[in-house]
Amino acid sequence: MALIKWTVEEDTDVRLDKYLADTHDLSRSRVQQLVKEGRIMVDGKPVKGSFKLKKDQVIECDIPEDREIDVLPQDIPLDILYEDSDIIVVNKGKGMVVHPAPGVYEGTLVNALLYHCKDLSGINGYIRPGIVHRIDKDTTGCIVACKNDLAHESIARQLEDKTCHREYQAIVMGNIPHDDGLIDAPIGRDPRDRQRMTVTEKNSREARTHFHVRERFYSATWVECALETGRTHQIRVHMRYINHPVMGDEKYGKPCRYMDTQGQVLHASDLTLVHPRTGETMHFHAPLPAYFEELLEILRKERDLA
Repeated sequence: MALIKWTVEEDTDVRLDKYLADTHDLSRSRVQQLVKEGRIMVDGKPVKGSFKLKKDQVIECDIPEDREIDVLPQDIPLDILYEDSDIIVVNKGKGMVVHPAPGVYEGTLVNALLYHCKDLSGINGYIRPGIVHRIDKDTTGCIVACKNDLAHESIARQLEDKTCHREYQAIVMGNIPHDDGLIDAPIGRDPRDRQRMTVTEKNSREARTHFHVRERFYSATWVECALETGRTHQIRVHMRYINHPVMGDEKYGKPCRYMDTQGQVLHASDLTLVHPRTGETMHFHAPLPAYFEELLEILRKERDLA
């Protein structure tokens, strides 16, 4: 079990269950269950999920360990960019979920890694062994996994200290007029839909995305994005925020009308990190996948005919 404490940093006057759902990635039903079991207290006293929070109150939450499930190794092909005894860098394909979650226990990157590597770091438990950062199911490209706790702690620290650099390629809707830009806008959970994130000042975390225009088309723009922070759906949310949603992103925009590509046209092309054991700075590159290249050709033909 894990006893976690949070201090309410602003005068929210918001319900406890909503506050925890918006800021700490706990579903309201999960909060209600923890309340029912007497696992959540405010200022040392048991409360209901409807309890209204005030600034400086201390929330204590005793979260039990997840029920163990069988996460089985599966012989799933991997496009390995680099591997040694500490880390493995994979070029993840489109449609692959990174780790098991309720309802998805097979066909994930973790299932494939367990078969290939045998040993992975245990810091994130049996559901997410070796996983130190994630990319979305329909985002392709570079992701690093760790084979031991030393590597995991090192890479996690680099991500926290912003010394691990990640660059993405995306095709977004519309023409971005300027060549370079910085989107500096905090991201939090969308209060109207917990499956979505949004730019908001309430219950949010700072988020910064740098972008550079690589090529313009008739009604789209190819951009390169560099993350200064790593929030959930950050590029997808930020590009929607400036009215240029990622093409094919049905959650934050519209399906791609040019081809049958499922999901957002977003590719984690480059990853730079310091090797956890040798201290060497290492750079990894995942070339553009076929679906991305094909879409570029379609857009170039459309532009040239306009």
